[in-house]
Amino acid sequence: MTEAEDRKPRSDEARGTFESEITSEFAVPEGLAVPRGGGESETTSEFAVPEGLAVPQQASAEAEGSAFSPPRTYRAKDAPPAFTPPTGIPAVSLAKDVPWQDRMRTMLRMPVAERPAPEPVQKAEEGGPAVPRVLDLTLRIGELLLAGGEGAEDVEAAMFAVCRSYGLDRCEPNVTFTLLSISYQPSLVDDPVSAARTVRRRGTDYTRLAAVFRLVDDLSDPETHISLEEAYRRLAEIRRNRHPYPTWVLTSASGLLAGAASVLVGGDLIVFVAAALGAMLGDRLAWLCAGRGLPEFYQFTAAAMPPAAMGVALTLAHVDVKASAVITGGLFALLPGRALVAGVQDGLTGFYITAAARLLEVMYFFVGIVVGVLLILYLGVKLGAHLNPDAALGIAERPLWQIGASMLLSLTFAVLLQQERSTVLAVTLNGGVAWAVYGAMHYAGDISPVASTAVAAGLVGLFGQLLSRYRFASALPYTTAAIGPLLPGSAVYFGLLSIAQNDVDEGLVSLTKAAALSMAIAIGVNLGSEISRLFLRIPGASAAGRRAAKRTRGF
Repeated sequence: MTEAEDRKPRSDEARGTFESEITSEFAVPEGLAVPRGGGESETTSEFAVPEGLAVPQQASAEAEGSAFSPPRTYRAKDAPPAFTPPTGIPAVSLAKDVPWQDRMRTMLRMPVAERPAPEPVQKAEEGGPAVPRVLDLTLRIGELLLAGGEGAEDVEAAMFAVCRSYGLDRCEPNVTFTLLSISYQPSLVDDPVSAARTVRRRGTDYTRLAAVFRLVDDLSDPETHISLEEAYRRLAEIRRNRHPYPTWVLTSASGLLAGAASVLVGGDLIVFVAAALGAMLGDRLAWLCAGRGLPEFYQFTAAAMPPAAMGVALTLAHVDVKASAVITGGLFALLPGRALVAGVQDGLTGFYITAAARLLEVMYFFVGIVVGVLLILYLGVKLGAHLNPDAALGIAERPLWQIGASMLLSLTFAVLLQQERSTVLAVTLNGGVAWAVYGAMHYAGDISPVASTAVAAGLVGLFGQLLSRYRFASALPYTTAAIGPLLPGSAVYFGLLSIAQNDVDEGLVSLTKAAALSMAIAIGVNLGSEISRLFLRIPGASAAGRRAAKRTRGF
């Protein structure tokens, strides 16, 4: 091989190496150190740690990402002293002789930082029960109370009492119309634990409601030690308990209620029987609709038709009876007085979302009743029934009969609400007193029916609250059935009859009167309950120091 041939390959190799080095614009110049790791993401990242700066060591990824992780400078032993407001922290009496409703309601109306801490003694096993299980028990108890028609503030008080009985003082219950939620935070530096439950089905059973109140009362008693498992067992027994009255008793009570209401507005024996038959037929028809899965709106519509049809049929048969009393008696068994009182009570105590939902429910029920009655009245007018909306019911001066009818109405209303037998007598007497006061003010004293109704309902709320406190129970069984004689059945009927005969203005005036009477009943019951608390022992230094339910002053 010649020298030229030996030189040629080496020249080509050198030329290739030289071209690869000089043609790459990203090549590292000779003498410049190549950085370690050489990744493009590190050299171009604006968040890269500069060379020579030490990276701090992190304890764990969980501690870094938690908003409730303790600060590095926090030391429990070196914690600053607690802050005391300039006005001081109000002292709350937790004596046993004070009803637990007042104790828990007073603490719920206080800021969390000002609430007195519970005793360190745990009622359950050593170390206390698991927090999620306590919250679950609390939600289940609140669900039964809310589904039974209890007010939102009383439901929150019961939930707070259950949590406090197991040492969970930093809890915040929240109640709306269909949703229950509760949050518990062990300390300022720990993650909170939250749970929620939806109320999908409602039922009227005041016997079950009273049993739940007794369970909460036992849990709140510092001398009674109930474990979490025992509380779950008692709650399961309450849920499994059957209604105290069978179906045929409820149907009979519905008929007797309508008959008593017809006598209350001036009816005789024939009117009593006709109203009772119409109400029982309506009750069976509503049960049939419920068994087919129809909503409550259509159930109320179906239940309102038979009493109205009975009154129209008697008019077409030219029977000398007061058809208006028959239809009015049937309406008394359908008017949603319980939901109305609960809705107004929630609004007066500051639970506006729940109050709006309850009142909207009342409106739907009322519209269902209106649709059912108007259909029958339109049909009766087309068939030639002479129904005169201008003719008054002509209530005769027979106070003994009316008081007896009002007591029978309250008695049957209590049976429909599935109340305990021990409370039926008290609520019956309360209903008789309410009608006696209303009759004395309206008929004898010639006072406005709205004012008379408000005063009578206030006495119902006052006596109901006193009776409930005497037995450490809910006030609903003592007040709801007692307002039955005060419901505006006649005003509703005459308003609907006027609309059916194309006298819309007169009908709207009568329906407005019915709405005013309904609001008078609800506000009177709530005012009577609040007045009773003014004269009874209240947790705190004095009545002037009681926290109001409303958190603002209107701005």
